[in-house]
Amino acid sequence: MDTARLSRFVGKLWDDEIVPRLVEYIRIPNKSPMFDKDWKAHGHMDAAVKLMSDWARARLAALPGSTLEVVQLEGRTPLIYIEVPGQGDDTVVLYGHLDKQPEMTGWAEGLGPWTPVLKGDKLYGRGGADDGYAIFGSLAALLALHEQGVPHARCVILIEACEESGSYDLPFYVDHLAARIGNPSLVVCLDSGCGNYEQLWLTTSLRGMTGGNLTVQVLEEGVHSGDASGVVPSSFRILREILSRLEDPQTGTIKPKELYVEIPAQRVEQAQHAATVLGSDIYTKFPWAGGMHPVTKELPELVLNRTWRPQLAVTGIGGIPPLDSAGNVLRPFTAAKLSLRVPPTLDAKQAGRFLKQLLEKDPPYGATVTFDLEKDGSGWNAPALSPWLEQAVDEASQHQFGAPATYMGEGGSIPFMGMLGEKFPRAQFLITGVLGPHSNAHGPNEFLHIPTGKKVSAVVAEVVAKHYAQGAKG
Repeated sequence: MDTARLSRFVGKLWDDEIVPRLVEYIRIPNKSPMFDKDWKAHGHMDAAVKLMSDWARARLAALPGSTLEVVQLEGRTPLIYIEVPGQGDDTVVLYGHLDKQPEMTGWAEGLGPWTPVLKGDKLYGRGGADDGYAIFGSLAALLALHEQGVPHARCVILIEACEESGSYDLPFYVDHLAARIGNPSLVVCLDSGCGNYEQLWLTTSLRGMTGGNLTVQVLEEGVHSGDASGVVPSSFRILREILSRLEDPQTGTIKPKELYVEIPAQRVEQAQHAATVLGSDIYTKFPWAGGMHPVTKELPELVLNRTWRPQLAVTGIGGIPPLDSAGNVLRPFTAAKLSLRVPPTLDAKQAGRFLKQLLEKDPPYGATVTFDLEKDGSGWNAPALSPWLEQAVDEASQHQFGAPATYMGEGGSIPFMGMLGEKFPRAQFLITGVLGPHSNAHGPNEFLHIPTGKKVSAVVAEVVAKHYAQGAKG
C-alpha cells in the first residue's frame, strides 16, 4: 500500500464530501431517546439516518456487491446496516452511532449545538466528533483500500441510534442480525477519545456506569421557611447527608469498597506511560474557572481516577426553583440525577442494586427517600493485543501521525464493546477516536478536529488491510 497516496485520497474525500455532510448533520437536533421522549414524532433521528444513508449509498456504488439497509425493529430506534464484500471467510465489524447528547448551556458567542461553525481545523457543533463522523470515516477507509486495489476481509458497518441512552436497543439488533454479522475477528470502534492530536491513541478499557434519580421528600407541599425551618428538616440537607454515604464530600473519593476492583498491573503501567506522554495536559485540557486545580497533581493517579476508579457526578437537580423565582419557602423535596462511573470490570447491575440499597436504607428523620435506577451498563477491559495488531497500529500511527501509538483507558462508556466482547471472545479490538483536548463531548463548544479525523480514517484502512494479510497467513 502507498500510505502517502492513502492519506491524499482520504484527505480529499473528507474535504470534498465528508465535512460538508457533517455540517448538515450537526444542524439536526437528533437527541438520544433518553433526552427526547418524542424522538419518533419529531423526525430528527430519521433525518440523520437519511442524510448518512443517502451519502453512503452513493459511495457504495464504488464498492461492488455492497448493500445498505436501514433496519427498524418495532418500537426501537433505527440502525444502519452496511455490508461490504471482501476476500476470505473473515469479518470485520466497524461501529459508530448517530444519536446526540442534549444541547447543554454555556456555548461561546456565535457557537451552538445545532449551529455548525468551521474555525480553522475545527468543526464546532453537537455530534460531529461523538460520533457522527464514524460512518464517513469507516467508508473512507474502505474506499481508500479499493482505490489502490488492496484486499480486505468482508466488512460490516453498524451505526446505532441510542448509544447516548445506554445502547438499550442494540442487543436486539445484534441478535436479530447475528446470522448476517457472522463471527468477526476484528472490531473497530471510532467512538472513543485521544489524549492529544499528535499520535494514535488506543482505548484499553472503558468504565461502566450506573445511575438514576435520588429523591428526598419531607412535606406534601412547600411551606413558609420562617415558620418551618428549625422544625422541618431540609430535604436538601438530608440529600447531602445521604450522598455522603457514597462520596467523601472533602475529597470526592467513593467510600464503599464494593464499588472498587483490583487494577491490573498492565493498566497501571500504561497509565504511568500515558501520564509521561501527556504531562500536565491531563488536566490543563479542561476549562478551569478562577484558581481551580485538580484533585491531585500526581499525574498517574489522575489517569487511574478517570479510567479505573469509581467517581460520582451530579448531573441534574429537581425541586429547586431558579434564583430569580426562589421565594422564602422550605421546599417539599429535592431530587438529584446521579451518574456513577464504575470500574471496567465491575458488574454494573450489581453496582446499581448496591447503590439503591445504600441510598434508601435508614432514611434520616423518616424522610421518603427513593432512588430510581435509570441505567446500568458494565464497562469493558480489552483483551491483550495480538502481535500483528500491535505492530499494525504502531506502524499506522507512524505513517499517519509521525509518532508511535499510545494506550490508555477512557472514563466514558461504550456499552457495545462489552456486549461484543462477550459475544465474540476471539475478536481483537481497535478502539480509538477524535475526542481530544478541549473537544468537550457532551458539553458546550464541542468540536471535531478534522485533521485527526482524516488520520484516524487512514489508520483504519491500514489496520483493516493488515488484518486481511494476517488472515491470509493463517
